Amino acid sequence: MTLAYGKEVLDAEVAAINSVRDHLGAAFEEALALIAEESGRRVIACGIGKAGIIAQKVAATLASTGTDAVFMHPADALHGDLGMVRKHDVALIFSNSGESDEISRLLPFLRSLGLKLIAVTSSTRSTLGVQADIVLEMGDLQEACPLGLAPTASTTAMLALGDALAMSLMKQRGFSNSDFAAIHPGGNLGKKVFTVAEVIRGKNAVALVKADTQVREVLQRISSARAGSAVVIDHNGELLGIFTDGDLRRGLLADAKLLAQEVGKVMTRTPYTINAAAAATEALAVMQKHRIGEMPVLDQDNKVCGMVDIKGLLAAGFTSGK
Repeated sequence: MTLAYGKEVLDAEVAAINSVRDHLGAAFEEALALIAEESGRRVIACGIGKAGIIAQKVAATLASTGTDAVFMHPADALHGDLGMVRKHDVALIFSNSGESDEISRLLPFLRSLGLKLIAVTSSTRSTLGVQADIVLEMGDLQEACPLGLAPTASTTAMLALGDALAMSLMKQRGFSNSDFAAIHPGGNLGKKVFTVAEVIRGKNAVALVKADTQVREVLQRISSARAGSAVVIDHNGELLGIFTDGDLRRGLLADAKLLAQEVGKVMTRTPYTINAAAAATEALAVMQKHRIGEMPVLDQDNKVCGMVDIKGLLAAGFTSGK
């Protein structure tokens, strides 16, 4: 019984989304055009109760995908929060019935401030539907609640419609991976799209040396750069090898006069490298797999353009896991 009814609830919510999809038409395109037509225009998402929670989520999704948006609680709006509204903003209002008292009281004030209104509601004939400039009609939805009262199917439909708006605007604006990363620096979602080029130590913070440089001088260069190794390059800037602490220890054990030798004779000739265009998480995975602390970064011409180090990536919160 419990399992069967759980499936009935999901069926009701699927039916609600299908209803919204069937009602989607010219009004949806008009809403997209209205939101996008003016630079700096914000979406002011509103709703009360469960619909208000959906409005908050939709505002957050819009903001995180390139559309300036904030949530405004209808009750707080009537007690000062209307001060955040600018006349060229667009109000995106969620209400299944379209008759919520708090929403109905707010509408004339939004109008007086010059806002265009987009309604997400079940009926164009509701108070909200009549006063809105654009109505995204969901149709007559049957709630999944056994009493037919608790917002369930209706809020699922609102959420899906809000996502459709946000993703369509994102696609329309050409919102890119780098755009996403720029406004998601604190989470794994954003970090997954950071490239090595965005997290490397540049050439001015790398000990770059030629093959004929004496090891003694190489050590001084490493200390000056506050690095853990030196990158050995030719006159064209192409990688020849790397000289690490491990190379130093092994060299000294083999020859006490190592400091006077040319670094090209004692360097590691085939170090692990990473392209600057690769994902930063890929660089971390390579270093963790091979237990190395840092790695030369190569540009599109196969020349050294910097170094990436594991401590820096871990400190910034990067992980190599999926």
